[in-house]
Amino acid sequence: MNRLFLLAMFGSFLLVSCGKEKSNTDQDFSTPTATENTAEAESYDPKRGLGKFSTVELGASLDKPLAEKGLKVAEVKCTSCHKTTDEKLVGPGWKGVTGRRTPQWIMNFITNPDPMIDKDPELQAQLELCMIRMPNQGLTDDEARSVLEYMRQNDGVK
Repeated sequence: MNRLFLLAMFGSFLLVSCGKEKSNTDQDFSTPTATENTAEAESYDPKRGLGKFSTVELGASLDKPLAEKGLKVAEVKCTSCHKTTDEKLVGPGWKGVTGRRTPQWIMNFITNPDPMIDKDPELQAQLELCMIRMPNQGLTDDEARSVLEYMRQNDGVK
């Protein structure tokens, strides 16, 4: 009897909480309008990505101490999911990434992955292959820059 009473109370609660009438406004603010969607799509730059880095200055030659620091950061935060070859582990391999992507795109992605995955069609296609979103590792700007330098070293920059 107690169970039946609790079940009836729970069902009543669900009906009341889920069945509330709409407010008197005619607008639905829960979904973006077509103009908002267009503005968001237009603001995404596939060469830059989405984030605070609009330019990243790279030296003509490798900054070896920075690349060494990047290796240490990568060993802690990256290599459990990424190989330095072109072979996929959990995420895609890193080989050739600095030739395929701009430095600012790489910096924006490794410091701001979620919004970029949501906007970038190539990242969305990669997500379908890897089946897992890259988590935000909380890299500082300096750590991200050192990882980029390590990626450059991995791609043969001397």
